[in-house]
Amino acid sequence: MDQRVAGEAGVKPREPGRAEPAPRADAVGAPHASNVLAHYKSVVDLIERVKPAMPYFALHPKKFEKCVRLFLDGFPGTPMFAVKSNPNPHVLDQIYQAGMRHFDTASLNEIKLVRERYPDAHCHFMAPVRISGAAATAFHDYGVGDFVVDHGDELEKLLRETGGKGIRVFVRIATPLGGAMLELSSKFGTTPEEGAKLLTRTVEAGALPAITFHVGSQCLSPFNYAQAMDMAKRTAALAGVELTALDIGGGFPAAYPSDDVPPHHWYFDTIREALASFPMKKGGDVFCEPGRALSAEGMSLIDKVSLRKGDALYLNDGVYGNMDELTLGWAMEYPRKVYYLDANGKARPRIGEAKPFKIFGPTCDTIDVLPRPMMLPANVAMDDYIVFETCGAYSTAVRTAFNGFWSDEVASGASRRGLSRPLQLRLAAMLGNRHRLGERGTQQEYLRRIVNP
Repeated sequence: MDQRVAGEAGVKPREPGRAEPAPRADAVGAPHASNVLAHYKSVVDLIERVKPAMPYFALHPKKFEKCVRLFLDGFPGTPMFAVKSNPNPHVLDQIYQAGMRHFDTASLNEIKLVRERYPDAHCHFMAPVRISGAAATAFHDYGVGDFVVDHGDELEKLLRETGGKGIRVFVRIATPLGGAMLELSSKFGTTPEEGAKLLTRTVEAGALPAITFHVGSQCLSPFNYAQAMDMAKRTAALAGVELTALDIGGGFPAAYPSDDVPPHHWYFDTIREALASFPMKKGGDVFCEPGRALSAEGMSLIDKVSLRKGDALYLNDGVYGNMDELTLGWAMEYPRKVYYLDANGKARPRIGEAKPFKIFGPTCDTIDVLPRPMMLPANVAMDDYIVFETCGAYSTAVRTAFNGFWSDEVASGASRRGLSRPLQLRLAAMLGNRHRLGERGTQQEYLRRIVNP
């Protein structure tokens, strides 16, 4: 749904319950998110003022900034945000504004989204298997020079599409299972022996050799990175080539209450120690691909109870919507609070003893149900709001519009105000030097033109 509320920027809020136009498609195939971001003092303020009937996301700019700065300041190399974890344009704005300039993009649509929104950003095509022609377009049209392979046929396709000369090819090796909540090496990655052959062929083709791996999502063991780096070292030794770069991959965890998450500096210290003896060309690049660790904490999800049937709750959201992560193999939980609106329209927290409830989603499908009961206040009722925290990763990114249920409402759940950086750039281009960028009247003039052309 097209959010057209801009806090104090002069755009009139949409009336609750008013019909909206059909959503437009954006670069990653989801309905378009407006560039205009509403601002509220808090999540409670948002609930009281909007009274959302459909799922609603609240962003927390300071949390995004904290997570991004943690990697920019602490990781011994260059972090790149894994766009797949949350490609919502408002989330990307938060990541970019916090200082991120490198992005792990796994498709042409992600590359297009990032490069057109942030012209100075660097995209890295880190998917090991690409649609035919995707590498050619990324290389020739968007200037992307980093690619991943884990098989000889994919490498030859990459060389044909790009010419090979001067591109950087990251050979992805599979890592041992264990330590991560979701393994990824059963789908991607090769052995050190086969990886060595790919590195040799890369050099023969005039491309730059590099290595990457992924220890798995939500990795709770820093040692896994040292173990994978040792495998990378062995792969390079078998090939007898000098590596020009190393990509540590993702896997850095988010702080969910269900997991015992080590502090991130343990991961950085472990990687830094392993790098001290890692064979690589002087001045070679070291990357990592945090997604969950950057996007999870900065977003809250506001869902509503449509109906209570005894110990079962029917929500306006479910496994086809923003709750796919709650269906995965580990007992993952989002922190949550429940609110109700009193007779004066004020949001009050539900307190008291908690009990387990079965949670159904809004669709007509019987599998639209969470696999585990959810502990909630025993007095939770119809029309209550459940606020889920730390849910920015793989929520909006994997939702569907199945059965006609879709909501793209996003606002800032903090008091920080102002235009996002991409809007500032567009505003500056439109007005040139006639006005100072921060003048309220200038912002209002611009917003009127882009929201009501």
